Amino acid sequence: MTEKFGATSTTDDVLAGIDLRGKRVLVTGVSAGLGVETARALVAHGAHVTGAARDLAKAERATGQVRAAATSAGAFELVALDLASLASARACADALVAKGEPFDLVIANAGVMACPFGHTADGFEIQFGTNHLGHFVLVNRIASLMRPSARLVNLSSSGHRFADVNLDDPNFEHTPYEPFVAYGRSKTANILFAVEFDRRHKAAGIRATAVHPGGIATELGRYAYAEPDALQKRVDQINAEHAEAGKPAFSLKSVPQGAAASVWAGVVAPADVVGGRYCENCHVAERLEGDTFSAVSEGVRPYALDPEHAKALWARSEKMVGETF
Repeated sequence: MTEKFGATSTTDDVLAGIDLRGKRVLVTGVSAGLGVETARALVAHGAHVTGAARDLAKAERATGQVRAAATSAGAFELVALDLASLASARACADALVAKGEPFDLVIANAGVMACPFGHTADGFEIQFGTNHLGHFVLVNRIASLMRPSARLVNLSSSGHRFADVNLDDPNFEHTPYEPFVAYGRSKTANILFAVEFDRRHKAAGIRATAVHPGGIATELGRYAYAEPDALQKRVDQINAEHAEAGKPAFSLKSVPQGAAASVWAGVVAPADVVGGRYCENCHVAERLEGDTFSAVSEGVRPYALDPEHAKALWARSEKMVGETF
């Protein structure tokens, strides 16, 4: 690659000079934040984007800017998808397959974070069920629509460092529930899903990767930072720790800077560079060794990239959803 991108690069920086006419993209979670910006940037460069959302009325209101950004070649449409319901994920996938239009890129962007304990419509712990299992069913059911050279981009998080997946107790039936532990499990699952999907499909030219968009003030944090100024207090705490350790200050990203990770990994980066990897700040992350880490430092836990672990999660996920792919 001739261009060097980083933490402050935006979607417009990453896609400068890129012509996406004729490309078709599916983006989940287009009712707010990163999903809206991702869709906007892609249609502005000529792509046909199908946006999936649980609340279509909300998504319709939120994506006016997406339609306004569409070039003469670009287009945008909405489809219904509730990732907390396998019936909805299957219905969405079946409708897309029946339509028969192929995809060059699938961005599994939607998710929830650090929410109170609860269950999906199918009885799964809500973060694992929504963030991982819903996308697991959707993506596998539409895999036949992915063209050779297509890519899957799973949005993960540095939060994967909070916890590995627990294949023996994925629903916290025997483990005390901690919101960020559950979030960490689901974000690790997002990476492992990409690792195994990539292994299964790369011979056909289809690659998969996972990305961390960075710390961003979006609706995703509505549970974790519900109190007034809670997010800013957390940033201040992190920077106090950084100052004491002699590290540079941390600052939140803008939404266009966060969404840049998805479009970089999905459109710009060479497939062989990002396939089966975890990316952040528009580059492939290095593996973290040892037990100490900062909540906002770079790097990926080795357990999240372990190929045998990824196979085991795939098998457990199939058993949970009652479907073999």
